[in-house]
Amino acid sequence: MWSRVGFATFDSGPTEFEVVTRRLFGTLCGLVFLVNFGRVAFPPLVETLQTQFSVGPATIGVVTSLVWLGTAIPRIPVGYLLTRVSRSKVVLGSGTLLVVAAAFTASATSVLTLQIGAFGLGLASGAYFVSATPLVGELYPERVGRMVGIHGAASQVAAVVAAPVVVFILASYSWRETFWVLAAAGALVTLLLYAVSRDGSAGAGTGADRDFSAALGHWKLILTGILLIAPAGFVWQGLFNFLVSYMTQAKAFDAATASTMLTIVFAAGVPAFSLSGRLADNLPHVPYIFGLLVAFIGALVALTYAQGFVAVAAVVAVLGYVIHSLFPALDTFMLSSLPSDARGSAYAVFSGAALLLEANGSGAVGFLTEANYAFEAVFRTLAGGLAVFVSALAVLYAVNRLPGVDRVDLSSD
Repeated sequence: MWSRVGFATFDSGPTEFEVVTRRLFGTLCGLVFLVNFGRVAFPPLVETLQTQFSVGPATIGVVTSLVWLGTAIPRIPVGYLLTRVSRSKVVLGSGTLLVVAAAFTASATSVLTLQIGAFGLGLASGAYFVSATPLVGELYPERVGRMVGIHGAASQVAAVVAAPVVVFILASYSWRETFWVLAAAGALVTLLLYAVSRDGSAGAGTGADRDFSAALGHWKLILTGILLIAPAGFVWQGLFNFLVSYMTQAKAFDAATASTMLTIVFAAGVPAFSLSGRLADNLPHVPYIFGLLVAFIGALVALTYAQGFVAVAAVVAVLGYVIHSLFPALDTFMLSSLPSDARGSAYAVFSGAALLLEANGSGAVGFLTEANYAFEAVFRTLAGGLAVFVSALAVLYAVNRLPGVDRVDLSSD
């Protein structure tokens, strides 16, 4: 229902189409805030859920992993669906699923129902991102990195406010109210999006991507995208989902200070999304991504040695900025490299496969720490493994053997 079909003249005011596009983009930013809130509400609730359901970190680690598995699993099927159904319907469907899943999670009476609810919230976010991210690129084809960055920043604001909002709710109510509020807000924004989408001036919206099998022709580029993001995403999943527990156990911080660290790591991501999106529009994509990966590894190692509030907060801020800069950089690289006739389906395959690998990070860290491995040792080992992997990719890039990437072509980016 939505596509970029018109531009204003240099000396004219915004056209009706541009007004609708801006309104649509603003509403999408509201919905992305909510779908991401549904994913990031769990880390500050880890300790509470362990107490409420009388389970250990491994069990809650599975719950948090299910959120991200849910985010990954629908992406490839939804990518195929987008060749048959308009993006407007898929985005609206994701909003509806968010409402249902949030209400179901709020009503959970057992670990199983909690897991189902968490998985449902993940499904809603996965369907949203795989349909909305390419849509943003279509709405603003001349500013892909910048607008993807702004959209990502709106998502990141949810991660920033999640911990303080959850702490505020827990101070007066139970953990369930977090998801009841999410369900109500999701219903409101989805209805607003439905109203905006009914405006006839918004255009058609599925774009030219009508052949899902066309994605297979770009398997080398998809593979490289996965290799560049999935290992780092795996480590990141394990870190941020257990950051509060890590801070209380390894750094001897109280719960409030530990939650503050979670807020800092996400707050650093707000400017990161916007700035990194702009940088990705102007810098060579792959070298920029390698630089971010090296910085992430260095920050993670530094975190395991940092002691005291100021030192830990500073390292956490750097780590949060770097990892959240990586996401729009990868999206810009993929969306700019893929042709329009396969962009939606290929992006769906890339993001779905990558997240399937990344989602296991929190479960892995949960099992390792429950097996009495210290957080510091776990994260240093993960950082070392990631360093070896990134070094191998850098060598392949240096000799122009990275699949689907031509250094000569990219040198002009």
